[in-house]
Amino acid sequence: MFIYTIATIVALVFVLLVSMFKILREYERAVVFLLGRFYEVKGPGLIIIVPVIQQMVRVDLRTIVLDVPTQDLITRDNVSVKVNAVVYFRVVEPKMAINNVENYLEATSQLSQTTLRSVLGQHELDELLSAREELNRDLQGILDQHTDNWGIKIANVEIKHVDLDDSMVRALAKQAEAERSRRAKVIHATGELEASEKLRQAAEILNKAPNAIQLRYMQTLTEVANDRTTTIVFPMPIDMVAKFTEVMKASNKKE
Repeated sequence: MFIYTIATIVALVFVLLVSMFKILREYERAVVFLLGRFYEVKGPGLIIIVPVIQQMVRVDLRTIVLDVPTQDLITRDNVSVKVNAVVYFRVVEPKMAINNVENYLEATSQLSQTTLRSVLGQHELDELLSAREELNRDLQGILDQHTDNWGIKIANVEIKHVDLDDSMVRALAKQAEAERSRRAKVIHATGELEASEKLRQAAEILNKAPNAIQLRYMQTLTEVANDRTTTIVFPMPIDMVAKFTEVMKASNKKE
């Protein structure tokens, strides 16, 4: 009987000795408590935890990808949209992540959802669709500021989708079509302005050299003759018409 008692004690001691040794991976840390009070942060590698009087909590230091659920919000221009995002963060201070917040994963998730609604609700729809990089930086800065006391570093925030109602999609399509039509009219008007400017310059040059008009006239006849047409129009110079008009007016006065 004595032998069985000794064997039991030896087995218990062996189990306690084995349970004292803990192995932590490179990305893990152990927050150790001594009689309920914070003692130190250990790891990685082989560490010793005294049974009963010491307890430890494992903390993962790798980057965590948090998918923020779809949030319903109203933009500043009163448009209802659905937005979801993804948050990348990691624990940089295991002591603060365990002691300052009950569950840093849940706390970061809830904070991300409320921040997403409050920040994006202050912007208009056009900014949500075209200025995502700036909005991502704003969200990252606000989240990083709030989670700093939890020992968490926000690495990046990305807005994934901005879902709109069908009516709003049709309205945006009409707006885009109107914008393209406006640009086409502006481009056409700009082309007309440039063409008129070139024509004015050409008229000034031809006015300085009257013989150039005759050369241009002959070149035009050559181009018309090459078009396989049987009709050729001979334009009458305006100067000739003006002189003919003056002669007619002078003869009418004499009569």
